[in-house]
Amino acid sequence: MDVNNSFAGGTITTAIGADGIGRLTINRPEKRNALTDAMWRALPAALDRLVAQDQARVVIIAGAGGTDFSAGADIGEFATLRKDGDTARLYEAGNSQAFAAVRTCPVPVIAVIRGICFGGGFGLAAAADIRLADETARFAIPAARLGLAYPLDAVQDLLRALGDQRARHALYSAWEMSASEALGCGCLLSLYRKDELEAEASRLASDIAAAAPLSVRASKAAILAQGSRSQQDLETAAAIATLTFDSHGYAEGHRAFMEKRAATFTGR
Repeated sequence: MDVNNSFAGGTITTAIGADGIGRLTINRPEKRNALTDAMWRALPAALDRLVAQDQARVVIIAGAGGTDFSAGADIGEFATLRKDGDTARLYEAGNSQAFAAVRTCPVPVIAVIRGICFGGGFGLAAAADIRLADETARFAIPAARLGLAYPLDAVQDLLRALGDQRARHALYSAWEMSASEALGCGCLLSLYRKDELEAEASRLASDIAAAAPLSVRASKAAILAQGSRSQQDLETAAAIATLTFDSHGYAEGHRAFMEKRAATFTGR
């Protein structure tokens, strides 16, 4: 698949196939895909490009190089961009915008995880809808070892992904979790061998992309509204749900069921 667009000097790339599967790659493998400030700030635009312009029906996020998902924020920038409370607040605003872009993306986001998934990298994965990993995956939040606080919204994502006790343990102790432990606590949907992960992630993404797109968006909106409980999110979810009944997807799905054939969904 050809790269459609690149951001932050090529350290974030996006691609889209005719099948409607979008791919966002954290492209800094020589640094274990650690994210610079520019990369954090580019992530929302990259996701928006995939969904709003390229019309992706599902997005896969992965790290380049086939070894690591992401080591998190680039600590080399901390001396200047996170040197005190004022600079840290500005820096973390970019982090939070990236987490929110993943969390509130209108279509499902699948994090495909190999190797290191630490700190802010784990935060991005936790904000995704679904997490798949291979046996090399390792997870940790090293904030307690670095003497810093993790952003509030990211902590909420970790609570959802790990559950209450596991999230507390990870945050308080900087404990490193294996792939099997992540699967056991429900953080991962599935765990695969190294040679299986890409094919299984593509299969799941294909299943989602082949479903009625507005129906999938309605489900995502409803899940977001349930989590946030904001009036605006609740109204948005209700409005999308109503639209499904006048959509091509609803007509095609009903017709295909009556005709005992597989439905073919077009459009968004």
